[in-house]
Amino acid sequence: MTVYLHGLSNAVPPHCLTQEDVRERASVIFQGKYPQFDRLSKTFDTAGIDKRYSVVPIDWFFQDHGWSDRNSAFMSGAKAMFIDAAQLALENAGWTGADVDCVVTVCSTGIATPTLDAQVFSEMGFRENIMRVPLFGLGCAGGVSGLSVAQSLAAGMPDAKVLLVVVETCSLSFRADRLQKADIIATVLFGDGSAAACISSTAPTNGKAVMLGKGHQKMWPDTLGIMGWDVDETGFGVVFDRSIPTFVTEEFSAATDGALKAANLNHAQIDRYVCHPGGAKVVDAIEGALHLEQGSLDAERDTLRAAGNMSAPTVMFVMKSVLDAGTTGQMMACALGPGFTASFLPFYVSEDAA
Repeated sequence: MTVYLHGLSNAVPPHCLTQEDVRERASVIFQGKYPQFDRLSKTFDTAGIDKRYSVVPIDWFFQDHGWSDRNSAFMSGAKAMFIDAAQLALENAGWTGADVDCVVTVCSTGIATPTLDAQVFSEMGFRENIMRVPLFGLGCAGGVSGLSVAQSLAAGMPDAKVLLVVVETCSLSFRADRLQKADIIATVLFGDGSAAACISSTAPTNGKAVMLGKGHQKMWPDTLGIMGWDVDETGFGVVFDRSIPTFVTEEFSAATDGALKAANLNHAQIDRYVCHPGGAKVVDAIEGALHLEQGSLDAERDTLRAAGNMSAPTVMFVMKSVLDAGTTGQMMACALGPGFTASFLPFYVSEDAA
C-alpha cells in the first residue's frame, strides 16, 4: 500500500546560542579543569556550526544539575516543542489533533512516564482512543527510524492518520564533571529541536505527492560503545566515539547498498540522498562513502550551520529543506545512531499530486 507524507514541520526552543558564545562560556567552565580543552576548543571553528537552540538559557549551564533538574527542564521544554512541531504539521496537512488515529513519539534525551504524547493530550486535542507508540533509545537514527515505523503503521491501517513527533533536548546532557573528550565534542555539536510529520495511505489531492517507502535498518555487532548514553546519578553522559567518521567511510557504502537492494533500487536511481548531518566530518565521510560530489550535501551542511546536531529530528530538518527547495525524484533518507545502526527510508517526490 502506498503511504504519503501530508505535512512536515520543525520547531526549535526559544534560546538561541551562538557558537562563539558557547565557546566562551565553555572556556570559563572547563579552563583550568580540563587540560586538553584549549586543544579541543579548536573544533568550535571546524564544526560548521554558527548557532544552535536550547530549552534553557545559557546561564543554566553554569550551575550544577542532577537528574531532577535536568528532567524537569526536559519535561517543560520537550512538551512545548512537541506541541509547536505537531500543531504546525497538522496545520500543513489540514488535520486536527482529533483526526489523529496514531501518534508515534521519538525521544532519547529525557524520561517521561506517562510519555510525552500523554503529557500533551489535552493541548493537542487527541481522541481518547488514540494509539500511542513511544520510541526511546534510537538517538541520531530516530528521525529516519521514526518515519519508517510511522510508514509501516500507516501501511497496515488503511486511511488511518498517523502523526510522528520527534523531540530531543540534547543540551540538557551537558556535563562539566566527567572531563571526557566526548563531553567537549558534545558541547561543540549538540542543540535542541523537534520535527513532526503527518502520514497516511490516503493520497493528497493537490500539490506534489511525497510517497514513503518501507524502511530498512542495518546493525553492526560489537559496536555498542560507538554512540549512546552512560547513565549515572547526575544524568546522561554522552558516548560519542572518535571513530565514527572512519566507520562511516569503511562501512556506510555497503550498508546503503543493502538498503537500496531491499527497496529494489540502485545508486544510479537516487536523485538525492537526505542524510543526518552528525557533524562536518561525518557529512564529508558520507559524501566520500557514497561517491557523491564533494559539497553536494548542501542542505545537510546548512542545517548543521543553522541549528547544530539536534540528534533525531535533524534529518527531518534536512528533508524539509530539500522538499521546500522543490527537489523531486527518488530519494533515500539515512541516519546513523546507537546500536551501532544505520537507518534508511526511500521516498519519492512526484511533480504533481498522485
